[in-house]
Amino acid sequence: MRRKVAVIGGGIAGLAAAWELAGHEADVSVTVYEGSDRVGGKLRLEQVGGALVDVGAESVLARRPEALTLFEEIGVDGRTTYPAAVGATIVAGGRRWPMPSGTVMGVPSDPESVRGLLTDAEVHRLRDEPLAPLVTDDVSVGDFVDARLGPAVTDKLVEPLLAGVYAGHARRISLDMAVPALRRAAHDGRSLLEVAREAQLAARSAPTAVLPVFATLVGGLGTLPPALEAALVDAGVEVRTRAVVRELRPDGDGWVVATGPTTDVVHERHDAVVVAVPAHPTARLLTDVAPTAAARLAAVDYASMAIITLAVDGRPEALTGTSGFLVPPVEGLTIKAATFSTSKWPWLADAHPDRTWLRASIGRHGEEASLQHDDAALVETALTDLRAVLGELPDPIDAHVQRWGGGLPQYAVGHRRVVEVARRDLPPTITLAGAAYDGVGIPACIASGRAAARALLTP
Repeated sequence: MRRKVAVIGGGIAGLAAAWELAGHEADVSVTVYEGSDRVGGKLRLEQVGGALVDVGAESVLARRPEALTLFEEIGVDGRTTYPAAVGATIVAGGRRWPMPSGTVMGVPSDPESVRGLLTDAEVHRLRDEPLAPLVTDDVSVGDFVDARLGPAVTDKLVEPLLAGVYAGHARRISLDMAVPALRRAAHDGRSLLEVAREAQLAARSAPTAVLPVFATLVGGLGTLPPALEAALVDAGVEVRTRAVVRELRPDGDGWVVATGPTTDVVHERHDAVVVAVPAHPTARLLTDVAPTAAARLAAVDYASMAIITLAVDGRPEALTGTSGFLVPPVEGLTIKAATFSTSKWPWLADAHPDRTWLRASIGRHGEEASLQHDDAALVETALTDLRAVLGELPDPIDAHVQRWGGGLPQYAVGHRRVVEVARRDLPPTITLAGAAYDGVGIPACIASGRAAARALLTP
């Protein structure tokens, strides 16, 4: 008999799970349920200034294989493209400094590479690293770096990088989950500077060293979800949008998935389920099915953020020669980063030689007040901060605000244990996938989805 599997959630993790299930030799019927009007989650394109541009995730980590492998499997690898050879900068003391190379989440391999960005006294503190081993299972990234290398390294180097990944705060994010290489060093009592140097050497000698760090697709990363959806449909997967899952309940040795409006609920039976939605809706679905898992997942915090995309005419000089900048919280600006999309992505510059796109992000965990303004106010805030850093910048010809409410899970201290307990409480025919569990990057979400699918297929 054909086995029926439901995938709840049509973000990249859910789509990857469905792709893994569809590609398996076993006789499996797959249905994807997505509550919104389109698949893709945080991968999204919108019209801004006469072009479709990414308003969510814009790139993948090319030195992990999962995303590039998926590109190849669905036949879009011919559109893989890489950033221009321009570096990013960090704002410190009101000016921009080159992003140090060879860091592990901001921990430098060479103290001299951050002199200027850090004061002489802060560099001296960085060199004077105590090597006492970590005696707890987990600690926040910021607290650990503070103790080893000094608060300035956390404030000026680690914070902006972690904020770019998690929209969170270094002194709240788990070292174990966010920077496991430093955690291993912590327990061994090894120097973090030494670990950063070793990581730099390993990256240079790895087979992927010939690749740039990041990649995307010509046309934008937001072109991936519809391409993957088309490949899934071709493979026999049913993909449903506007299909909000209201209930998941047991039915013998299977599961009933209830969808649709309250006045017309549809009940469908499946043999197994991949739940690939954020932690809070997952907790609601699992309340009666796996109460311990539900309680753990209900406590996972999320950060909200907004991406403000601006289009300007011409090629403003302030936006050339660099891919953008990161902003440490200590600088007192509202934006936490800016990306000069046209400078960063040659495909975009070539397609529109007379126009420039850039984007700024606003919002960190616990700072939702910064987002409680209308779109026009957020655009004005972004422009004010951009001009404070860059100087002269022309008025935009178009702007777009994409709000990602509850967009990024926060890996609090002890998060790995939360995930382990939640997964252990699940029945064997339900698996979890997504950014809340195995990493927030696109390759990590793809890996999470595929692993969740394989766990259901394993006898």
